[in-house]
Amino acid sequence: MLTRRHFNGLAVAAAARISRAQEPGRKLGFAMVGLGRISMQHLAPSLKTSSKAQVTGLVSGHRDKADKMAAEYGIPAKNIYSYENFDAIADNKEIDAVYIALPNSMHAEYTIRAAKAGKHVLCEKPMATTVADAEAMIAACKQAGRKLAIAYRCQLEPCNLRAMELIRSGKLGKVQAIESANGFNIRAGEWRLNGKLAGGGPLMDMGVYSLNACRFLTAEEPAEIKADWSVIDQDGRFAEVEENVAWSMKFPSGIVASCNTTYGANMPGFYRVHGTRGMLHMEPAFGYEGLRLTARIQGEPPIDEPSQEKDPVQFTREAEHLVDCIASGKDPRISGEEGLRDMKYMLEIYRSCGRR
Repeated sequence: MLTRRHFNGLAVAAAARISRAQEPGRKLGFAMVGLGRISMQHLAPSLKTSSKAQVTGLVSGHRDKADKMAAEYGIPAKNIYSYENFDAIADNKEIDAVYIALPNSMHAEYTIRAAKAGKHVLCEKPMATTVADAEAMIAACKQAGRKLAIAYRCQLEPCNLRAMELIRSGKLGKVQAIESANGFNIRAGEWRLNGKLAGGGPLMDMGVYSLNACRFLTAEEPAEIKADWSVIDQDGRFAEVEENVAWSMKFPSGIVASCNTTYGANMPGFYRVHGTRGMLHMEPAFGYEGLRLTARIQGEPPIDEPSQEKDPVQFTREAEHLVDCIASGKDPRISGEEGLRDMKYMLEIYRSCGRR
């Protein structure tokens, strides 16, 4: 455990030194914290072709898995850490940032420990399981002078940016309503069904996409939230978390959004936006590839714009966004504050459901 004196010393040193990200020709080094599917099948492979970032460290509770991944990525044994000796990354100059892909309830601890070690953080969403934890993550990174980004890759993805532009430019006229859904049929035994680890059910996993999309597209924050939940499949999977959540949000402009998320059925992620001059539809909207934007706008030719990007381009983009922010000193577009806002709204949805 780091003492306050040690932490303050690290923070001063981190703030005083010139960012190694600004060294010409040097790639920023990321440590993967948690060697699960999203880190080792998506983010890590994406950095193989990046001109700005690379995998230089691994953090895992399973040394055999870490050794195998280290061999694939050419990572020396000295850059492999366990959760117990994680704080020692403070002394490793080859690691500039960490990517946290742990169960939700562990995000806060390892973000804070990374910040104390002088490392920047890219954390998976949801950023935490409580508002207090999210606020503590932001405070720790600010105190250490480190950047904190949350993995909202869709906010950087071209089809979603195009949808936002069509809406905000007024092409659809006055937006009246948004519909969105996202979910899948979860297998028994996954950690996401553990209430303590996940902090909730599909809302904390798949539903956050719809929530964030509605906020992102409208550039508004919900003024009213109403929600309900259910468990339909009585097969033992949902003893600790909900199976379904449906919620509506009313925004200050009057726009009403209706959203659904589930762990009980395969529900392709989409959103549909209705305006006085037309309709916009994104489906798939949240996947790693194959996204497609269509729109019908009065007086204009139909829009049909499928994405040509392949996985893991979206992961490369979010990692490089953090690299650019470190080099420029700018705050990430996908900031900790953005994650905190979603955290507050998700807990409000749960309170409306009677789940909190």
